[in-house]
Amino acid sequence: MKKWTVTLVMMLWSVWMYSAELQSPDGRFLLQFNLEDGIPVYQLSLEGQKVIDKSRLGLEIKDMKPLTGDFKLVRVDESSFDETWEPVWGEFKEIRNHYNEMAVTLKQDETERIMVVRFRLFNDGLGFRYEFPQQDSLTYFVVTDEKTQFAMTGDHTAWWIPGDYDTQEYDYTTSRLSEIRYLMKDAISPNASQTPFSDTGVQTALMMKTDDELYINLHEAALINYSCMHLELDDKNMIFEAHLTPDAIGNMAYMQTPTHTPWRTVIASKNAGDILLSNITLNLNEPCAYDDVSWIKPIKYVGVWWEMITGKSTWSYCDLPSVKLGETDYSKVTPNGRHAANTANVKKYIDFAAQHGFDQVLVEGWNIGWEDWFGKSKEYVFDFLTPYPDFHLEELRDYAKSKGVRLMMHHETSSSVRNYERHMDKAYQFMVDNNYNAVKSGYVGDIIPRGEHHYGQWMVDHYLYAVKKAAQYKIMVNAHEAVRPTGLCRTYPNLIGNESARGTEFEAFGGNKPDHTTILPFTRLIGGPMDYTPGIFEQDISKINPDNDSHANTTLARQLALYVTMYSPLQMAADLPENYNRFMDAFRFIKDVPVEWDDTKVLEAEPGDYITYARKEKGTGNWFVGRTNDEVARVSKIRLDFLEPGKKYEATIYSDAKDAHYKTNPQAYEIKQRVVTSKTKLTIKCAPGGGYAISIIEK
Repeated sequence: MKKWTVTLVMMLWSVWMYSAELQSPDGRFLLQFNLEDGIPVYQLSLEGQKVIDKSRLGLEIKDMKPLTGDFKLVRVDESSFDETWEPVWGEFKEIRNHYNEMAVTLKQDETERIMVVRFRLFNDGLGFRYEFPQQDSLTYFVVTDEKTQFAMTGDHTAWWIPGDYDTQEYDYTTSRLSEIRYLMKDAISPNASQTPFSDTGVQTALMMKTDDELYINLHEAALINYSCMHLELDDKNMIFEAHLTPDAIGNMAYMQTPTHTPWRTVIASKNAGDILLSNITLNLNEPCAYDDVSWIKPIKYVGVWWEMITGKSTWSYCDLPSVKLGETDYSKVTPNGRHAANTANVKKYIDFAAQHGFDQVLVEGWNIGWEDWFGKSKEYVFDFLTPYPDFHLEELRDYAKSKGVRLMMHHETSSSVRNYERHMDKAYQFMVDNNYNAVKSGYVGDIIPRGEHHYGQWMVDHYLYAVKKAAQYKIMVNAHEAVRPTGLCRTYPNLIGNESARGTEFEAFGGNKPDHTTILPFTRLIGGPMDYTPGIFEQDISKINPDNDSHANTTLARQLALYVTMYSPLQMAADLPENYNRFMDAFRFIKDVPVEWDDTKVLEAEPGDYITYARKEKGTGNWFVGRTNDEVARVSKIRLDFLEPGKKYEATIYSDAKDAHYKTNPQAYEIKQRVVTSKTKLTIKCAPGGGYAISIIEK
């Protein structure tokens, strides 16, 4: 790791000093801080263009004078930092962490309390947080509201989902900020657990575009021991204010000095692709916490999952109205005949994985308790140890090992969090004993203890506890229904995946909007990779389950592209093996595309319309390109100037056929091969809801 640090300390004791400024290393961004009548205020500009107008800072705390005003500026510490670090896995082999920093120390007159606002200004945006050093006047305190503002300069176009304490599983709405209030009701779709809180509340990461072509993204980084931040819009003044997730009694966060909040982030650029390439979220997190990371490996997997999501099969073994662990005798009940996680069926998936070079097979519904797991106020739901009678665990473990494949564990907690924590050590040890090294965890339903929320401080602490505990057993975690990521995978790289958004499963519940995957990289993926589970080759769900008339709103070619555009070190081929066997020439791309990268380029991008990525395979000279397109037919024009000059490559192009359409002809695709060089230009037609994928292999 290369690292340079320069520190300059400015002791500004004069009572006449009320302001300070900070520039980004390249001088394009300017941060201005002021005290206006004792109230801390900041603003941010890019090359003279305002990104954030004058915005107030501060916190409200329980039974105490709020930390929002009556401050004096005591001191400003400035420093510069520049390092290059290597992620355990990621979109780049190396990441540069280069910023100028300004720590503003404030003292509240009446209370003598000290609050530090630390700003880090990068070449692609801003991070800032509140810090509270150890002090006699502030020890234990309860945050009841965070008053951080993000003042917009106009009625921007935004890509947003409703603010909610329990889910991000919404389709995105594209609108002006002023329209959010009127569109909110239609934007809220049903979910297993949801708590929308406002007509103008939205979630981060929030993507916006100004009328003068400035792209702005608001999010947070390093969410630890604090509540998840949403944004509440004052639509008369176009000012967003932080809105924290409360606990069961209405408090937002419990703090003890010395302490600090998560970082609040503002990424901005005049080029949409720069938003996608920003590493601010990762850079604001601490370095890797583990000395040994050799056990953390990216995974490509298949799973006994889609047949249950579509309703063809069930998670449960029988149809009893209720069961009790330790009391229900499964040997005496009649199986329902539709249980997917049975030995013979799982072996088919193991054989398919082994034949086509996949690392693991996810099996859900293997353990007892699924008959009445959902929607009940039931704490003892699963023990994470006991298989159903038709799932022969040892036999399948040994069979998978003989084929060079591992099984992937599934821990659905049904949001009974204390039950999971009680069983966690035994469950992880059980995994180690049976050759599992990765787990998909789930938190479906309302949180137990009752009244807590998925995105509150209590649950934020739990998710990290599960990841740290898993690391003790050298287990990788893919958490579903958890709080959306904020770059913690840098510090804890065994957090190899998250869901935390509306994923592919909703294609079997009525479908996602065609533009969904053109927005997610600008929003959800800003915080970290998503286990989106792509690869659906049969878009007519009724052909899998005649009782399900849903339709996946995508072409087959775009499903291939998602392995490039939806970055994750954990990629699933989600469809049924029999559907892949029907299109084995297209399936070739899923087999070939890697999950580890040395470099990433954005060739085209416009949120809500299209994204084209090019990624370089780790340790090789091979590149893979993916394009995801919205509901409008478009023509993509790209240059391959990222290839090494003077070399020839074999390109295989998987694209929409001329008559392809996500609704009427989604499986129409064509495959072409040609020799390409760094001078090659490609023009490729993209169908509505379509896209393309390209493998570019060194000759």
